[in-house]
Amino acid sequence: MIRQQIQAFSVHLLTATGAIFSMLAIIAAANESWEVMYLWLVVAFAVDGVDGPLARRFEVKKYANQIDGVLLDLIIDYLTYVFIPAFALYQSGLLPGWTGWFGVLLIAFASSVYFADTRMKTSDNSFSGFPGCWNMVVLVFFAVEPPWPIMVGVIILLTVAMFLPLKFIHPVRTRRWRKLSLPLAMLWVALALYATLTNFSMADWVESLLIVVSFYLLFVGIAQQVIPQRAEARTA
Repeated sequence: MIRQQIQAFSVHLLTATGAIFSMLAIIAAANESWEVMYLWLVVAFAVDGVDGPLARRFEVKKYANQIDGVLLDLIIDYLTYVFIPAFALYQSGLLPGWTGWFGVLLIAFASSVYFADTRMKTSDNSFSGFPGCWNMVVLVFFAVEPPWPIMVGVIILLTVAMFLPLKFIHPVRTRRWRKLSLPLAMLWVALALYATLTNFSMADWVESLLIVVSFYLLFVGIAQQVIPQRAEARTA
């Protein structure tokens, strides 16, 4: 019993390391060390990918229920997925003038509402509405540096998508097409890490691959809504 409690509590501590990585990331962002900032965010992203399965494996709700793991995870996610990337987008100057204020305030405001929405999870462990993964969006902005109207347009579209009945997968927990989605999510992490280590100076083909993988992760859930499950079973 004590062993199970220690294991379960250790999973909570692993989740809480996200706060450490968040602090290191925002210090780096304040110093405009974007590669260092994203290095810590990529580490936090990786931890977020493994702490959920570990929580279920070691039954944290049973053996360490004095800590609300869901709430802890949401706090860390808001910092790493929303707050720090939004701050970096403003601090970097990628969005000039009023567009910087508009973009980051819209991201912070809308995401806070979305993260508190009790309907954000679907029955197949996907997300209903864009799940506020602004860390991924902003990293692509840093890598590609599109014109500001495109960035503002993407921010507006994804903000609206937060509150639409559109499906967005969880690469680990969404079972459908997971054999493809999970490796591509791992590839995205590797590309993001490569981008940070090269200070976002990537070859064109690497940049293109990052965009393609990002589009897959963004739209595959909507594709699953369009393609019936039975049709997939017949062609499997």
